[in-house]
Amino acid sequence: MSGYYNNWSVSNMDKYVKVPLSDEDARSLKSGDYVYLTGTIYTARDAAHKRMQEVLDRGETLPIGMKNNVIYYMGPSPAREGRPIGSAGPTTASRMDKYAPGLLDLGLKGMIGKGKRSQAVRDAIVRNGAVYFAAVGGAGALLSRAITSSEVIAYDDLGTEAIRKLTVKDFPAIVVIDAEGNNLYETAVKEYNEE
Repeated sequence: MSGYYNNWSVSNMDKYVKVPLSDEDARSLKSGDYVYLTGTIYTARDAAHKRMQEVLDRGETLPIGMKNNVIYYMGPSPAREGRPIGSAGPTTASRMDKYAPGLLDLGLKGMIGKGKRSQAVRDAIVRNGAVYFAAVGGAGALLSRAITSSEVIAYDDLGTEAIRKLTVKDFPAIVVIDAEGNNLYETAVKEYNEE
């Protein structure tokens, strides 16, 4: 495991997963699993999601394929010299809730953000065997260390909200909603209250 995660607890719930996510990997992940993602993910926030919806409404092709891909709800700060990206913390996922079900139905396999999701998103996650991950809010500088390259691939005019293709190595996340609809935010509260 990379040196900057040495203080993170390692348990039997830790999983190392390649992205894009295969259907099998997505279905094998369970709510509460600690996951380290390696491969390619894409960034998109509110403005990019709105623009993608407009593209779909016109019957045009999206700038990225959704099939098995993962979208990280993040708008980075400018990169420091010698780094591919600046601070890269998650944004509130619910801001994308009106767009997420349609993208999941097009094959999107995972989303990374922070906070709760709507019932419509949860239903679409289950319907499509997808996953919602949480990244640690307030840890953008640490999370950026897991990003080895960043390239704007669409909507450059949106600045930090442009769609970026990221290469990640051992990007840490937690499975919040799994393909069966189990929701860590609900089960964790229930377990806490039972103690």
